Amino acid sequence: MEKTKLNKFIQKYNLGGNVNSVKWTAGENQLKTSFVTPDKSLLGTVVADNVKFEDADLGVYQTDQLQKLLNVLDNDVDLSLTRAGDRAVSLKVKNGSVSVDYVLSDLTVIPDPPALKRLPDFQTKVKLDTQFIDTFIKGKSALADVDMFTFVNDKSGNLTAVIGYSSTNTNRVTIPVETDTNGLTEPVTFNANLFKEMLVANKECKSAVLEVSNEGLAKVNFKIDDYDSTYFIVAMSDVD
Repeated sequence: MEKTKLNKFIQKYNLGGNVNSVKWTAGENQLKTSFVTPDKSLLGTVVADNVKFEDADLGVYQTDQLQKLLNVLDNDVDLSLTRAGDRAVSLKVKNGSVSVDYVLSDLTVIPDPPALKRLPDFQTKVKLDTQFIDTFIKGKSALADVDMFTFVNDKSGNLTAVIGYSSTNTNRVTIPVETDTNGLTEPVTFNANLFKEMLVANKECKSAVLEVSNEGLAKVNFKIDDYDSTYFIVAMSDVD
């Protein structure tokens, strides 16, 4: 398989290093994982299709170490497992005569994402196109120390995404957004760092829809080539 395919799968859950410990499930020509950030403010699933690999559950405790090992190899790689009984204990990735071995962890030490027992109604649907994705990434990079962004209606009732929103005078970036529906009743604030990393990991997406609930939850699904990624983002406390 191509190493770039594996790297893209990793990038879509690792989110710039924010998610390090996950369980990979391989089977039926798919590789998938469910994950949650340490602060439990973002959880999601990533599925990669057309991945030929033996059926297995793999405990990846240090994704950052695996990424460093993969960097040793060229793009065309073969994957295999070393097992102890029915448990996968290490992953071998080989390119020609060069190979790397990554020790897999016990699945019991990998945190399970919490189950979403009930999804709220999503009153607002925001279009995430290439322009919005590029502008948000640039805006967040310009305000590297700002941790939050807020969806808020402007004086004309049009929805905007504001990086650095506050009732006081602050440095900020205000981005008009296009909506399918806008039922936002109060400003709702999310983690700008995680949102940026999610957009970076899926920036090749031409169009997606971010659904926002007045109860403080957002959901977005990206479908790009062989990848299907879904993220749930929990709102942060109100800003000043």
